[in-house]
Amino acid sequence: MATMREKYKTVAVPALKAKFSLGNPLMVPKLTKVVVNMGMGCADKDKLKTVVEDLAAITGQRPVVTKARVSISNFKLREGMSIGAKVTLRQDRMYDFLDRLVNVALPRIRDFRGVASKGFDGRGSYTLGLKEQTIFPEIDPNHSGAVQGMNITIVTTAKTDGEARELLSLLGMPFAS
Repeated sequence: MATMREKYKTVAVPALKAKFSLGNPLMVPKLTKVVVNMGMGCADKDKLKTVVEDLAAITGQRPVVTKARVSISNFKLREGMSIGAKVTLRQDRMYDFLDRLVNVALPRIRDFRGVASKGFDGRGSYTLGLKEQTIFPEIDPNHSGAVQGMNITIVTTAKTDGEARELLSLLGMPFAS
């Protein structure tokens, strides 16, 4: 069993039940999915290949290539061109990825003081932006071409941002003060 899942069951559930005075354990907020998205910024086949390989190495799951829905002439973008990749993680892979993100990747960021608290959307989901993918130990910085950013969205069943923030902080997410 993943350590993050054990932490959720043994630490987070009783603490959330007590803090929000929830009678039923099924009312306790839980993690639903984690979506990792990497946009390329251009429609280049070679860059797309490296983005897909990096995202697959980071998440342990083959990503889906996203395509442009509309044409934008100022960006030289046509409908149907490949512009990025995304992965939706659930269950065990989600907990494994969050465990590596919180305990390994985030502390490797230079001058890290915590993640911003303003990434909540009002419905219990949290979005975090990273500027480079090389903070993950699976990526070799010498092999990877250009530095590529990514967005990580953590979707919970929490009704409010306060519940979601408490859930994520109990799971070890280092929020800035």
